[in-house]
Amino acid sequence: MTGRRFVLALDQGTTGSRAMVVDPEGAVRGSGYLELRQHFPRPGWVEHDAEEIWDTTVGAIRRALAAARITAAEIAAIGITNQRETAMLWERASGRPVHRAIVWQCRRTAPLCERLKEEGTELIFQGKTGLVLDPYFSGTKIRWLLDEVPGARSRAARGELAFGTVDSWLLWRLTGGAVHATDPSNASRTLCFDIRALRWDDELCRMLDVPMSVFPAVKPSAGVFGETAAGALPAGIPITGIAGDQQAALFGQCCFEAGSAKNTYGTGCFVLLNTGTTPIASAHGLLTTVAWQLDGATTYALEGSVFIGGAVVQWLRDGLGVIAQAAESEALATSVEDTGGVYLVPAFTGLGAPHWDPYARGLVIGLTRGTTRAHIARAALEAIAYQNRDVLDAMARESGAPLRALRVDGGAAANNFLCQFQADVLQVEVLRPAVTETTAMGAAFLAGVGAGLWKVEALAARWQLERRFAPSLESTARDAGYTGWLRAVERARGWAVS
Repeated sequence: MTGRRFVLALDQGTTGSRAMVVDPEGAVRGSGYLELRQHFPRPGWVEHDAEEIWDTTVGAIRRALAAARITAAEIAAIGITNQRETAMLWERASGRPVHRAIVWQCRRTAPLCERLKEEGTELIFQGKTGLVLDPYFSGTKIRWLLDEVPGARSRAARGELAFGTVDSWLLWRLTGGAVHATDPSNASRTLCFDIRALRWDDELCRMLDVPMSVFPAVKPSAGVFGETAAGALPAGIPITGIAGDQQAALFGQCCFEAGSAKNTYGTGCFVLLNTGTTPIASAHGLLTTVAWQLDGATTYALEGSVFIGGAVVQWLRDGLGVIAQAAESEALATSVEDTGGVYLVPAFTGLGAPHWDPYARGLVIGLTRGTTRAHIARAALEAIAYQNRDVLDAMARESGAPLRALRVDGGAAANNFLCQFQADVLQVEVLRPAVTETTAMGAAFLAGVGAGLWKVEALAARWQLERRFAPSLESTARDAGYTGWLRAVERARGWAVS
């Protein structure tokens, strides 16, 4: 370990791959980022190229090391965080993927979820996994791959195929195929993992018709998973931290105590509330999930998942050509006083919590001849905040306590208009930290803890406030705006089967 001082965090997300170098004091020394292509083979279907996931990660590592002005030989530990429910199968012998990765947003397994509900299995899945039966999660994606890829089911039965979420894929590639593993936070998003027993569950796998042989080993979120093989990085660097992106963001926001919460504005929006060592079952459309496992103790969280958050800004840029750069959305939105009565419901791949409607589709309503692209841009940003209120209202009902403040992070959290409107809609302060890439920071923190470089108790002091947004919108306007939002959501629901 002589000369190794830095932690390398790999944050593989839905729209791109990031690498970040963190120094021994917890400061970011350099980062690199490459976008990832999105594939839409049919309406509602979303795929990624697994090899491109790896290639963009390698490219991001090189950029991060160059930006930090260090060599790979100075890396003491690696942490991985990832888009969680995205599923892939690959050959154990060659490492070759048998199909593109099926992304968490993909809706192709909605009919299978409906059949499983009709068979009366939903309460069993909810009771063991803390999840709802929705195409969002990995289990039905695995079933689709086994059924639809020629020869996949027979090959899986012979033990020739490996399943993994993106963390497992990166770990496999980093270790040269030596390690097939994951952590409980990612395992808990598959519909195949008992979050109380902390193991893959035979009954759940039988109902999904997925063989247990495809699954990775489950190891604590901080600790040695394996070491790099020579290739993209030198051999012998330990990989010592893994967590799904939203759990990593909760850790990176230093929400270590029960009752603390954060919201990440990434491709989607994800609110997590730390519930301590007790998994709390939800009656309001929220998910119960493993936050992390450290030192033999498991921490749980309640989660509300919004499928399209910052991705609606990407759609304005790439789909409509309304803006040339994502950062332009703020100036465009603030160039008008309001949306002119326009609402945009970005249910491009259905609605997540608390609605859970895979058949909802995107909608823009309230258009007039006076509507401009500025009104549509503002409606898109307001929609992100409104969706988060849907989730946070449900979370307040679940926990029995009102939200006191909201810590925010992720790319879209840099948008001042969005943060202010979020504070106005919720009527609570929104707190933005100095480092908004807390997903990557959480991976770095976990890796540092797993490598023995840092203690959890010392990490909380490193959280720093960059800006506080206090609510300023008067209640009549706030309530009228939210009422209109709920009307628009009702019109978007069930569209794909109507």
